[in-house]
Amino acid sequence: MTSPAPGSAVPHRHLWVDASAGVAGDMLLGALVDAGAPLAEVQGAVDAVLPDTVRLTAQEVRRAGLRATRVAVEVTQPDQPSRTWADIRELVSEADLPAAVAARALEAFRVLAEAESRTHGIAPADVHFHEVGAWDSIADVVGTCAAVTLLGVERVTASPVALGSGRTATAHGELPVPVPAVLELAKGWSVTAGGEGELATPTGMALVRSLATACEPLPPLEVGAVGVGAGGRDIPGRANVVRAVIGAPAERPADVAADVAADVAGVDGLQDLLVLEANVDDLDPRVWPEVLASLMSAGAADAWLTPILMKKGRPAHTLSVLCRPVDRRRMCDLVLSATTTFGIREHPVIRLALQRDWRSVTVHGHPVRVKVSLSADGTVRHATPEFEDAAAVAREVGLPVRQVLDDVAAEARSAGIAVGSRLP
Repeated sequence: MTSPAPGSAVPHRHLWVDASAGVAGDMLLGALVDAGAPLAEVQGAVDAVLPDTVRLTAQEVRRAGLRATRVAVEVTQPDQPSRTWADIRELVSEADLPAAVAARALEAFRVLAEAESRTHGIAPADVHFHEVGAWDSIADVVGTCAAVTLLGVERVTASPVALGSGRTATAHGELPVPVPAVLELAKGWSVTAGGEGELATPTGMALVRSLATACEPLPPLEVGAVGVGAGGRDIPGRANVVRAVIGAPAERPADVAADVAADVAGVDGLQDLLVLEANVDDLDPRVWPEVLASLMSAGAADAWLTPILMKKGRPAHTLSVLCRPVDRRRMCDLVLSATTTFGIREHPVIRLALQRDWRSVTVHGHPVRVKVSLSADGTVRHATPEFEDAAAVAREVGLPVRQVLDDVAAEARSAGIAVGSRLP
């Protein structure tokens, strides 16, 4: 499976999901395939998790007179066991998938497991998936996450979701619509009834909540692709579809983004990230280093503290976490468990990342890494000794860290690792 390289033909893409008529996993997958995700490569991602088990087919259909793509999942093996969250996590984690696809799929299943655990009053690890544990539903989740990645999508937002009304048959018996797991997943999201029947499934709602960072109307976009995915039913008078709108934010058109990325030789390109923030005034300050270290270990792009004064003059800190949208929920959970904050705010940011490289020099008989950033023409912009390496050498040889840092910088210049020069 291949996906667009950062900074290449699609340096930035925003996906907006129109779920105003409901959402299910196969509908969202159909919309993304209709928008241009190659079905063969989506099939390859599904095969990595469920080899020789399901086959995806795409067909053009009509829903209330509208053209749409219906992606069907044909199960080629008869046995569809009930699986636990641990079973699914093992399947996805051990599959040969790109890291972004695996992370998105695991996040979708995780939020679904937590919703089911609250619904049934059991631990997430003990949740047994029935409908969603079946092979076709696993294919919907993995296929959708693969399609998002293949389309070069960096940020996802979605509309309010129509949940439906009435009653539906499930593995637990007949339940009211929206079913309990969907209502759990809808917490904090704008929803409507939208019509009769089950319009939003747990799989579809879990994909929306794990992929999307905000509930919003169609944002300002320079639209590049539109996909329409069909549900299984053709309901007279109401198009049973999900729409996917993909484009570059209007305030930063794709051609401008590409020009900027090219100017700085940014292999990492322009990245859409989130900043999560929380003000904390009642945490033992000795805990903060461990909080920051745990966030970085969990995959945060950066984490830092800012001293502030809160109401009534109380000293406090603002904890800031820079992360990918796909890691949002995991980082929020970590902040809420590791600190005493009652809430987290977030805002999207754009990070321009220079091309980076590492070199090593030897000082006082020990290797020390030097982090290097490069200009568009391949010359060195910055060359910075890795502090922890220098500190370890200083302890080993009994010299001040300041002196070791100076020695590393001098050795790097002697080796040709200097601002304005090309890397040796």
